[in-house]
Amino acid sequence: MGKRNLTFWFIMTVTLLAVYIDLPEKFKIEGSLGKFYFEKEFRQPGIDFKIGNFRIKKDFKIVQGLDLQGGTHLVFEAELKNLSEQDRDQALEAARGNIERRVNFFGISEPVIQTAKVGDSSRIIVELPGVKDINQAIDLIGQTAQLEFWEENPDPKATESGQIFLKTDLTGKDLKRSQVSFDNQTGQPVVSLEFSEDGAKKFAAITTKNVGRLVAIYLDGMPVSAPKVEEPILEGKAVIKGNFDLNQAKKLSIQLNAGALPVPIKIIEQKNIGATLGQESVQKSIQAGIIGLVLVILFMAFYYGKLGILADLALIIYGLITLALYKLIPVTLTLPGLAGFLLTVGMAVDSNILIFERMKEEIRSGKPLSVAMELGFGRAWDSIRDANICTLITAFILFNPLNWSFLNVSGMVRGFALTLILGTILSLFTGIIVSRTLIRIFYK
Repeated sequence: MGKRNLTFWFIMTVTLLAVYIDLPEKFKIEGSLGKFYFEKEFRQPGIDFKIGNFRIKKDFKIVQGLDLQGGTHLVFEAELKNLSEQDRDQALEAARGNIERRVNFFGISEPVIQTAKVGDSSRIIVELPGVKDINQAIDLIGQTAQLEFWEENPDPKATESGQIFLKTDLTGKDLKRSQVSFDNQTGQPVVSLEFSEDGAKKFAAITTKNVGRLVAIYLDGMPVSAPKVEEPILEGKAVIKGNFDLNQAKKLSIQLNAGALPVPIKIIEQKNIGATLGQESVQKSIQAGIIGLVLVILFMAFYYGKLGILADLALIIYGLITLALYKLIPVTLTLPGLAGFLLTVGMAVDSNILIFERMKEEIRSGKPLSVAMELGFGRAWDSIRDANICTLITAFILFNPLNWSFLNVSGMVRGFALTLILGTILSLFTGIIVSRTLIRIFYK
């Protein structure tokens, strides 16, 4: 009994925290009591506390995608005429990767960044949900990548002064190219560098001077790698080892090529775009979701009675916790994302239906309620687990977290997959733990 009560109060605590997080940014309470009328406007304070130099500040807002809130659409043209044919595709991908890195640093949720070829023109299309300061975005994105090499400061007091690395005269202009290769001895992916004639001389002087020290590589002022110099490198060819997997090695190579093959880009199209679905479409979609949710709640209460009401309570808790997670992570909410959430509502109820039907079977076989309840949960668990694992595998493929080129990379589809993953995991929690606890305590 003590464990049940502890679980119950844990669920209630989590639910109350979720309710607090779910409060709208602004809300008003008004009413009257006899002759007295009261009206009070509240704001969602979020989290803001500081202990010494440590501070946590978090606003609880729903982040909307481009289809719900609109944003900025930018088209850049990459100037590749001065590059050889074999380098153009690699340079365009490096420029796209560099823009993606800058956009991520800019803190934009669910951006769309893709390349396109229109005749002889190579373009990079960028869509930024919710961005209002277009000029700042253009200034940030439209810069040519700056690759620099820094050497470790030999001064023993460097850490105190904050100057751990010192800038050298070796830059991206001195680097011909970077590519992924494999170590002959270990077979692990490594990143190979090839310098120009002048670059080879500079690199030889730097490595000779810094044997046993680190040489850091910076892109746009941000460190991307800091390999240790094991011996002087005199021929202008180097290898960066770092226990990389293949994707990490490719990413580093693309970052280096963004500076080694600097691609000037110019803005050729710029516009603000409204919500592609329109406010009316969004409202109708939300209304449809609410109607469906109410019908599910009524069906469960009518068909299963008290058990159904407890399942409905678990479903409400599921909805509150899910919305709180959307705000905490945060999840960029698109219409496909809303569809993913509504789909998992049905899955959460489906778990309860399986459990209740198993309970009925055990009761019909003559077992007492307490035994039937435990057996019902136990026998339904295998089906619930297998079904949800299959759903998670499908959602993982749709989300494509490793950015495999042969799978989907659409932000809309990923938004659907993310809400599906979160909803599936939470539906397991509410369908098994929450429902089970409520039934154990309140169903007699």
